[in-house]
Amino acid sequence: MKAELRKILPYRTVWVILLLYVVLLAGFVSVGGSVTVNGQQLGNTLYQFPELWNRLSYVASYFNLLLGILLIILITDEYQFRTFRQQVIDGSSVAGLVQGKLAVSGLLALYGMLAVLGVGFFLGLTRSPETLGRAPETLGAVLLYGVQALGYVSLAGLLGFLLRKAGPAFLGFLLYAWVVEPLVRFGTPDQLDRFFPVKVLDSLTPTPGRELLATVTGPSSALLPTQAAPLALVYIALFWLLSYLLLRSRDL
Repeated sequence: MKAELRKILPYRTVWVILLLYVVLLAGFVSVGGSVTVNGQQLGNTLYQFPELWNRLSYVASYFNLLLGILLIILITDEYQFRTFRQQVIDGSSVAGLVQGKLAVSGLLALYGMLAVLGVGFFLGLTRSPETLGRAPETLGAVLLYGVQALGYVSLAGLLGFLLRKAGPAFLGFLLYAWVVEPLVRFGTPDQLDRFFPVKVLDSLTPTPGRELLATVTGPSSALLPTQAAPLALVYIALFWLLSYLLLRSRDL
């Protein structure tokens, strides 16, 4: 882990992306109160606890792509500058290299959770302080968001190891999450499509008010967050196992 931190801490791109993540999340949520629905402005009711954690986690799920892209950069840089090869020559094992990136992924997911907590407490305290006492009721939503962030970052890491170049890996990551899997799911029965990796991860941060929406559109086929969490952990383990097998089978 020390070796990973020595590479990450002086890297300006890392800090730019992490800062961008917080700025976009805070900016997007802070303007949400001015949105008008059915002729009525949402106002400070948007920032009331305990619902705030579910709303923030849902919004933050869209910015997982930034964390994934950051890990892709860190992995493909290792190929570009042949530092994976050098580390193996210096005595590191392939498993150790993968464990290092897994540790970085955990840090990125932790960063995402802390950002959600920081933005949530700031907006809650400044715009709806009378509800602060109910803040702990739904903190589990932030933990589920952390699992989701780790899942997206792990998928991005697998594509980084697979494609080895940043551009194709970015494209593969975005296409798989936003185009390929949704298209495949479109032709798959509901009983099966809810078990696809991205849908499982998305089920961890459901759309706020999904219960109300279901009364209009019918019940959703997606898993409940508590049902999706163990499956998400299985997928995360699978992504890293495949990453290890890929790295071990290649000439670094």
